[in-house]
Amino acid sequence: MLEVADVVNATLNLDELLQHVAQLVQRMISYDIFAILLREPKSDVLRIRFSVGHPQEFAQKFRTHLGHGITGLAAQRGEAVLVNDVTAEPRYIEGVIGVRSELAVPLTVKNRVIGVLDIQAPQKDFFSPEHSRVLTLIASRIAIAIENARLYTRASQQAKLLTVLNEISRELTAILDLDVLFKRIGELLNRVIDYQMFSILLLDASGEHLQHRFSLRFNEKVHIKSEIELGKGLVGYAAQQAESVLAPDVSKDPRYIKLNPETRSELVVPLIYKGGVIGVLDLEHTRRGYFREAHVRTLSTLAAQIAIAIENARLYDHVARQERRMERELEMARQVQDSLLPPSSPELKHAEIAAQFIPARTIGGDLYDFLEYSLGRVGIALGDVSGKGAPAALYAALASGIMRSTAGAEPSPAEMLAAINASLNERRLEAHFLTLLFAVWDDDHRMMQLANSGVPTPLHCRDGKVDVLKVTGLPLGMFENADYEEVNIQAVTGDVFVFYSDGITDARSRSGQTFGDERLGQIVSTNCRGSAAEIVDALFNAVAEHSEGVAVFDDETIVVLKVK
Repeated sequence: MLEVADVVNATLNLDELLQHVAQLVQRMISYDIFAILLREPKSDVLRIRFSVGHPQEFAQKFRTHLGHGITGLAAQRGEAVLVNDVTAEPRYIEGVIGVRSELAVPLTVKNRVIGVLDIQAPQKDFFSPEHSRVLTLIASRIAIAIENARLYTRASQQAKLLTVLNEISRELTAILDLDVLFKRIGELLNRVIDYQMFSILLLDASGEHLQHRFSLRFNEKVHIKSEIELGKGLVGYAAQQAESVLAPDVSKDPRYIKLNPETRSELVVPLIYKGGVIGVLDLEHTRRGYFREAHVRTLSTLAAQIAIAIENARLYDHVARQERRMERELEMARQVQDSLLPPSSPELKHAEIAAQFIPARTIGGDLYDFLEYSLGRVGIALGDVSGKGAPAALYAALASGIMRSTAGAEPSPAEMLAAINASLNERRLEAHFLTLLFAVWDDDHRMMQLANSGVPTPLHCRDGKVDVLKVTGLPLGMFENADYEEVNIQAVTGDVFVFYSDGITDARSRSGQTFGDERLGQIVSTNCRGSAAEIVDALFNAVAEHSEGVAVFDDETIVVLKVK
């Protein structure tokens, strides 16, 4: 007994322990055939866990119930069963040819049978009552050691399983592509459950059918186009009832719909997100009774994380599609906005005009336009809508349309601003208004006529000296009754007029310093001898150099007229 205690306390590894027990029994009783059968948790089934002398295939497949066979009888009675001649025992189950005698001793812990020690011999009357008493004496100690080893094994396996589940959960939640996610779920799930067939089915938009979204058959991806009505089959039942379905033998389950001829057992677990079923995980195997309650618990634990990962990927996919749609629409809007801008600058006898517009986003709220008047005159407009992006661009398009429809009457700059203001106030939009500088250039008389409603004051450069044309007014679309003053400048050869939006002067450097009015005036003064296009390029190059490394935060627009 002391030696037994040493042996059984030497290890918590179940395989090593059973090997030591076999050797210990061999020293006491010379056997030819030996087996340790353990009872499966929460069942009356005994299966061979360790054997000597049994054919390998028989040992792997053998199952017996309490009360069946010599071992089942010993487990049922809770006492040793000695059979001197198995040929005379009708309950004997033949596993090895030529066996004549058998001794089965139950392994009992706290009055609960956890297994059976079984030895067999080819000789009749080989085992004696003394053998039975000796095995019974040590069986209780062996049973305690086996139970401890099983508990330790289960605890170790559970710890490993939890570690694996945690790793799987972390990895799955990081995958946002649905197709990649489905494939990875199949791969990772195989680390914890050795399935043969696997499917992910998700509810369709109507919530009435389950659609196959991903399927594996013996590690090969297959495409299944069939739909399963909610409530039909094992998967439909699991989705409708929001509960797991374990079918040890599908042929005996009336809910089963035969899709795979090889399937013998099936496990279905619902995918539940925020209290609602979004689909199911379906595992199948060619062996009956393959899936057990432990698999149900494992898959149910994973299903919660898988459901979250699927919904995250779905949401990401939806957002990505929405973003792609918005990008297409914004690109179309940009093309429309480009088409609203003048395709080229007017060709004049006594002046040249150049312009450039850079939106802060795909589309912007700045605008500029050239309107042809009679008698060699041309209207020049530069505006800035409050806000940015699509709303500002739409408002700018509205203002541009009003301006072009008004241009037919050839109003003066102040009259043009008043007309646009009245029209916008009839269509007033909260938090939207327009600042607009409108000028009429009389090319024959070289006369510049200006009115302004809030755009930064334009610049006039003559002989390298820059002056600010102080002409102001209230923004358009905010006040119904607003008057706008006009300024007339008689130009001479070499004069330069610069109109610009506040995105130019407000451009910031990395240190936060704005481009500013002074720097703008210096660039104009330095480059006033160049052409209108060269002045525009110089200004934009200076702004770009100043704000290098800083994202453009406001639309930038410049219009330059130079007198020939």
